[in-house]
Amino acid sequence: MYFAAMLARTEDGWEASDTELDNVEALSDFADLAREASVDDDTVLVLIEQEDSWFGIVRVDGEDDPRVYVSDAAAASRSSYGAMLVDELIGRDDDGDDELERLDLDGTEDGEPEEDEAEASASSEPAPAGPLGDPELLSDLGFGAKELGALDGDALSSITDALGCPEILEAVR
Repeated sequence: MYFAAMLARTEDGWEASDTELDNVEALSDFADLAREASVDDDTVLVLIEQEDSWFGIVRVDGEDDPRVYVSDAAAASRSSYGAMLVDELIGRDDDGDDELERLDLDGTEDGEPEEDEAEASASSEPAPAGPLGDPELLSDLGFGAKELGALDGDALSSITDALGCPEILEAVR
């Protein structure tokens, strides 16, 4: 079970909203959702967690590229939304190829593997265990890499505590 929320920074503090992920298929969709919630192109955090197994943060500042952190890449890669973030972070290209398209059907199965086959097998390597992404993405907000790396359990509550807005997150839970 997923929980996702957006925190948009305003001049009066943070505003939270529950986030619907049904139409999210890529990191760019997370970024688009964040930009829609942004007030004056200020910082928006998309927070996502799956049953204390892993959490992820997508930070969007105006039109800048999103910054991403995932607490446990191996655990996240076993879930659809987590896999999207992990694939983006490790540079896996999911261009819609299916297993049949990657098969060598030109009758050269006995020869050396072609370059495309080597790339396909490299892209199927498992995600690394542990955190992945930008551990400094909250540093300017008072939550450094050391604190982020030490989180477990209800990490999103700890993050919103540090940002000074725990009640806002609880209102959308």
